[in-house]
Amino acid sequence: MSDLTPPEAARLAARAGLPLADARTAGVAATANHIHSVVSALRDLDFGDTPPAAAYRALATRHADARKENPDGTR
Repeated sequence: MSDLTPPEAARLAARAGLPLADARTAGVAATANHIHSVVSALRDLDFGDTPPAAAYRALATRHADARKENPDGTR
Protein backbone atom coordinates (compact mmCIF):
# COMPACT_ATOMS: atom_id res chain seq x y z
CA MET A 1 0.00 0.00 0.00
CA SER A 2 1.30 3.44 -0.86
CA ASP A 3 1.46 6.29 1.61
CA LEU A 4 -1.63 8.39 2.21
CA THR A 5 -1.21 11.84 0.69
CA PRO A 6 -2.61 15.05 2.18
CA PRO A 7 -5.24 15.38 -0.60
CA GLU A 8 -6.34 11.78 0.03
CA ALA A 9 -6.58 12.49 3.76
CA ALA A 10 -8.79 15.50 3.00
CA ARG A 11 -10.97 13.46 0.65
CA LEU A 12 -11.40 10.62 3.16
CA ALA A 13 -12.16 13.05 5.98
CA ALA A 14 -14.81 14.76 3.87
CA ARG A 15 -16.29 11.39 2.90
CA ALA A 16 -16.54 10.48 6.60
CA GLY A 17 -18.18 13.82 7.36
CA LEU A 18 -15.24 15.04 9.43
CA PRO A 19 -14.19 18.67 9.07
CA LEU A 20 -10.47 18.88 8.31
CA ALA A 21 -8.78 22.23 7.79
CA ASP A 22 -6.37 22.42 4.85
CA ALA A 23 -3.54 23.25 7.26
CA ARG A 24 -4.02 19.91 9.03
CA THR A 25 -4.12 17.51 6.06
CA ALA A 26 -0.33 17.00 5.94
CA GLY A 27 -0.17 16.20 9.66
CA VAL A 28 -3.14 13.85 9.47
CA ALA A 29 -1.63 12.04 6.49
CA ALA A 30 1.75 11.71 8.24
CA THR A 31 0.09 10.38 11.40
CA ALA A 32 -2.00 7.87 9.44
CA ASN A 33 1.11 6.69 7.59
CA HIS A 34 2.98 6.22 10.88
CA ILE A 35 0.11 4.24 12.40
CA HIS A 36 -0.04 2.09 9.28
CA SER A 37 3.69 1.33 9.51
CA VAL A 38 3.39 0.33 13.18
CA VAL A 39 0.39 -1.91 12.51
CA SER A 40 2.23 -3.48 9.57
CA ALA A 41 5.19 -4.27 11.83
CA LEU A 42 2.86 -5.89 14.38
CA ARG A 43 1.22 -7.99 11.66
CA ASP A 44 4.64 -9.37 10.74
CA LEU A 45 5.25 -10.74 14.26
CA ASP A 46 4.82 -14.46 14.84
CA PHE A 47 2.39 -15.03 17.69
CA GLY A 48 2.08 -18.76 17.03
CA ASP A 49 3.05 -19.82 20.58
CA THR A 50 1.26 -16.96 22.31
CA PRO A 51 -1.97 -17.93 24.07
CA PRO A 52 -5.04 -15.78 23.42
CA ALA A 53 -5.69 -12.86 25.76
CA ALA A 54 -8.60 -14.72 27.37
CA ALA A 55 -6.07 -17.21 28.79
CA TYR A 56 -4.12 -14.44 30.58
CA ARG A 57 -4.51 -14.25 34.35
CA ALA A 58 -2.95 -11.23 36.01
CA LEU A 59 -1.30 -11.69 39.36
CA ALA A 60 -2.96 -9.96 42.28
CA THR A 61 -1.51 -6.56 43.05
CA ARG A 62 -1.45 -4.58 46.21
CA HIS A 63 -4.17 -2.30 44.78
CA ALA A 64 -6.41 -5.20 43.80
CA ASP A 65 -5.98 -6.72 47.26
CA ALA A 66 -6.87 -3.39 48.88
CA ARG A 67 -10.07 -3.18 46.83
CA LYS A 68 -11.10 -6.62 48.02
CA GLU A 69 -10.65 -5.52 51.64
CA ASN A 70 -12.37 -2.15 51.13
CA PRO A 71 -14.77 -2.37 48.17
CA ASP A 72 -16.01 1.17 48.82
CA GLY A 73 -12.50 2.55 48.18
CA THR A 74 -11.79 3.68 51.75
CA ARG A 75 -8.53 2.86 53.45
